[in-house]
Amino acid sequence: MEILQTWSSEILCLKVSFNSNFLEANVLNIFLLLSGLIYVLKKFLGSILNDRRSKVLFAMKESEERLEQANTRLNEAKKQLTQTQVIINEIINEAEITAKKVRQSILEQGKVDIDKLTKTSKDSVKLAENRVKLQIQQQITFLAIQKVSNRLKSQMNSMRQNKIIDQNILQLEGQISL
Repeated sequence: MEILQTWSSEILCLKVSFNSNFLEANVLNIFLLLSGLIYVLKKFLGSILNDRRSKVLFAMKESEERLEQANTRLNEAKKQLTQTQVIINEIINEAEITAKKVRQSILEQGKVDIDKLTKTSKDSVKLAENRVKLQIQQQITFLAIQKVSNRLKSQMNSMRQNKIIDQNILQLEGQISL
């Protein structure tokens, strides 16, 4: 403690002046002490720094290797992405082509169905027209026969019947003699 007090008092009383006597100034001692200290610490610190440097270099090599591996994986992933995109585009194109074909097929089938329905409906209309015509003809024939029958009944008497019978017999005799 006394030493500290003397040092502190000397420091307070310090005068800055140049002392030309090297031995008294302890410059040579300080220089030798520093030289020895540097020599001793150089080996100690040098080995620590070399160890640290080798560790840093090893870590850098590992980092570079990991970077190369990551770049390789990235390039592979990019290739796979490109291939996947090509496949997706092919699938989309095939789907569009298939959709167009299906749509065209549906349209063509629809046209065929419409043509069949149109033909069937025309045939049905013609058949219905023919039935109506036949019914009308039958009705007209029936009415005409009825009218002729009514006329014959009103105009026919026994004398006229005999006359018609005689004419028919004469025609038959002419046909038989030929």
